[in-house]
Amino acid sequence: MVLSPPPESKKRFRKHLSADALNALLGDRFARVPDPRRPGSPIPLRDALMSAFAMFSLKDPSLLAFDERRGDGNLKRLYGIGQIPSDTQMREILDQVDPERLQAAFGDVFRQLQRGKALEPFVFYNGAYLLSLDGTGYFSSPTIHCESCQVKEHKDGSVTYQHQMLGAVIVHPDIKEVIPLAPEPIQKQDGAAKNDCERNAAKRLLPKIRRQHPHLKFIVVEDGLASNGPHVRDLIDNEMHFILGVKPGDHAFLFEQVAEARRQGRSPKLSRKAGKNTAEVSWVYSVPLNEANPDLRVDFLEYNEYNAEGKRVKHFTWITDMHVNLRNAWLFARGGRARWRIENETFNTLKNQGYQFEHNFGHGQKNLSVVFAMLMMLAFLVDQTQQLCCPLFGAVWEKLGSKRALWDNLRSHFRHFCIESMRQLYEAILYDLGKEVPLPGLDSS
Repeated sequence: MVLSPPPESKKRFRKHLSADALNALLGDRFARVPDPRRPGSPIPLRDALMSAFAMFSLKDPSLLAFDERRGDGNLKRLYGIGQIPSDTQMREILDQVDPERLQAAFGDVFRQLQRGKALEPFVFYNGAYLLSLDGTGYFSSPTIHCESCQVKEHKDGSVTYQHQMLGAVIVHPDIKEVIPLAPEPIQKQDGAAKNDCERNAAKRLLPKIRRQHPHLKFIVVEDGLASNGPHVRDLIDNEMHFILGVKPGDHAFLFEQVAEARRQGRSPKLSRKAGKNTAEVSWVYSVPLNEANPDLRVDFLEYNEYNAEGKRVKHFTWITDMHVNLRNAWLFARGGRARWRIENETFNTLKNQGYQFEHNFGHGQKNLSVVFAMLMMLAFLVDQTQQLCCPLFGAVWEKLGSKRALWDNLRSHFRHFCIESMRQLYEAILYDLGKEVPLPGLDSS
C-alpha cells in the first residue's frame, strides 16, 4: 500500500540537499565512472555502484541481507537502479573499479552543501575550516587478503592482513555533525613491496584535497604523529595552516626551547573558569620544530585544566603556524581539541551505530574492499547532510532516540510499504502512517 503524507508535513526544504536529490546526484556521478569491463555487460556499472551505496544507505548488516531484497521495487524507485546485481555479481563488478574514480562524488555533495550555505557555520577562524585527519582500520584477517593488503608479521610467525584509510573531515567545536571529504586508502601501492603508511597517505591526500577545493582555507588538526618536518612542509606546500599535537617524549628539543622561553618570561598566560574547574592557556612564540628542521618556526600552545584542589585534570599541547595572541589563544585550543571529532563523530559512528564499518562485505582480489569503504563513507556523508540540513530527519531521530532505532525503522518501513521517496519514508516513520493501514478482511466463517 502506498503511504500518503499528512498535509502538515508539506514544509519547505532545501530540495537539492534532500536525500532524494543527493541519491540522484550520486547516480549521475556513478554513470560517469569508467567501466573496466567489456562493452555490453548485462548490468551497468552505475547500477552496481548505486546498489552497493543503497546497501550502506539502508544499513543492511551484510551483503546477503541486501541480496534478499533484490526484488524490492522501492530500491529501484528511491535509488534509481535499473538492474540490481546479485551479491556475487556485485562483488565481481566492483572489484574491478578504480577507487580513485569515486572521489569526485564527495566533491559533488560538498558543492551542494556550499550552494545551500550549509557550510557557513563551520567556518572557524579567518574564513578557514578545521580539517581533522586521522587513520583507521576497517578490515583485518589472518587468511583473507588481496594484492594491496597491508601485511603484519607477528613474532610467532603468523600473519595478519589489513586495510586502513586516512580520513579527512571538516569539524567545528560547536557542531556535532562532520563533513567527510574523500578518504585516502592506506595500502600497498602498485608495484610496492613494502607496506604503505599514514604519512605517505597524507602526502597523496593533501594535494588531492587542494585540487578539489583550490580556494578553500583549511586549518589541519592532527595528533602528535603529524608533528614532523616532512608533513609540516607538505601542509605548507599545499597552503594549509595547522594545529598539531605534540608530546614531550616525541619532541624533546621543542619542549626544551619552550622551557627556556618560560625561564626568560616569554610565555603569555590566560586563565578563566571552566565549570567548577580553572582553565589556563599559555604560549611561546616562534620556536624551532626540532633540531633537524630549525627553519620551521612554530608557535607553541598549551592548555591545562585544574580542579578545585589544584590537581591538573586535563592537559594538551600543540604547535601551529598561526600567530597565537590574546584574542585567539582560547579559540586555537578549542580547535586543537576538536580533532577528536574524527574519532568520536566519524569512526566511532561508523563502527558502533549501524554502519557495520568493520564487517567484511566482500574483500575481492583487487579493489572491492576499498570501493565498499568509499561507498560506505559516501552514505555517511549523505546521512550527515540530512542530520545537518533536514528537519524531518532530525525529528525522526529525536522521536526514535537513537541512530540504530532509526535505521531499524527505516528498513522495516522500506520492506513493508510502497515508498515513492526518502522524504515520504521519513514522514511515514515520524507520523506513524503505517499504523493507519487497515488489516485485510479475514473470512472467519
